[in-house]
Amino acid sequence: MDFIWFIIDFIIHIDQHLLQIINQFGSWTYLILFAIIFVETGLVIFPFLPGDSLLFVASALAALDHSILTIGLLFIIFLAAAVIGDTVNYELGKKIGLSVTEQRFLGRFLDKEKVAAAENFFEKHGGKTIIIARFMPFIRTFAPFIAGASNMHYGQFIRYNFFGGFLWVSICCIAGYFFGNIPFIKEHFSLIVLAVIFISILPMIVAFIRSKLANKTAKAN
Repeated sequence: MDFIWFIIDFIIHIDQHLLQIINQFGSWTYLILFAIIFVETGLVIFPFLPGDSLLFVASALAALDHSILTIGLLFIIFLAAAVIGDTVNYELGKKIGLSVTEQRFLGRFLDKEKVAAAENFFEKHGGKTIIIARFMPFIRTFAPFIAGASNMHYGQFIRYNFFGGFLWVSICCIAGYFFGNIPFIKEHFSLIVLAVIFISILPMIVAFIRSKLANKTAKAN
């Protein structure tokens, strides 16, 4: 329970925590940032780690005078982490498959409903899911795993993977670098983070509600 509350606090107050990491670890912060994005995108049991907000905040800090972070290096680090992470996740899905959700040990680390939602999303949108999912928490983590489990052709996957990662990192980094230090945003950053999370998962919520309504209609008929 303490770990869960730590993750929640880290996500909501990610600007403060990232400043602490920079002050404590200096240039090693780049490696830490790479690791967080890689784990969030590459290991299917960690879909709750911050992605969008971390890119945004790190880029905002890079815009500050005398910051040890530079936007160019951040972009390269984040893009590499995102692409490599999705590739590892794809390979895990290809080797393990969706049957992992039924395994006693590994299955308990996976949210079956989130996996099912990602699977339905993948079936509906096909390969484009790899691009779209970049902007959707949870779906972002499960999509490459399902692509691998579905035996999606690797050549097709890597194209979607790189393009989606490039768009995601570009948009989040540019937004953070140019808008992250606006006084209103800095003063209400926790609310901004919650709003970003809500907007990101809104399509998944809408799809879930539509699915439930469709099932009720089908049963009624």
